[in-house]
Amino acid sequence: MAREIERKFLILNEEWRAVAEDGVRLRQGYLAMTGKSVTRVRIHGADSAFITVKSAEKGVSRDEYEYEIPVADAAAMLALCEQGIIDKTRYKVAAGALTWEIDVFAGDNEGLVVAEIELPDEKTAFEKPSWVGAEVTHDDRYFNAALSRRPYKFW
Repeated sequence: MAREIERKFLILNEEWRAVAEDGVRLRQGYLAMTGKSVTRVRIHGADSAFITVKSAEKGVSRDEYEYEIPVADAAAMLALCEQGIIDKTRYKVAAGALTWEIDVFAGDNEGLVVAEIELPDEKTAFEKPSWVGAEVTHDDRYFNAALSRRPYKFW
C-alpha cells in the first residue's frame, strides 16, 4: 500500500521561479468523491496520464494508489467528470533531498499558487524557503477535489 505524506503552503512571492524547473501542464478531473475516497484522472503534459485513488483522510498522510493509463483513455475519462476540471502548471524546485512542487492554477482557479512538499515521514523536518508562506494543509478548500467543486474565483 502506498502512503502519501504531503504538506501544502501558500506562496509569498515569485522568488521560486528563479530556481524552478520548466513547468508541466496538468489537467485533472474527479470521477468519484465519497466520504472515504476520491478517484482522479490526470493528464500530465502531452505524454502521460494516470488514474489515482486516494483515501479521504484528514491530515498530512493518506493512502494513494496510482496507475498509468493511455492518454486517450484519460482524455475520454475527463469528459465523464461532472465537476470542474483542474488546469494548472506544476513546477519543481529541489531543496536538498526534498522537492517542492509549485502549482500555478489556471481557468476558474487562476490566481491561486500553492506549494506542496512530499515527505518520507510525518515527522520529517524541512526548511521553508523564503518564498513559502502560510501552511494550508488542513484547510479543505485547497484540496484539488474541493477546487473542482468550488473554484478559487468564487471565494
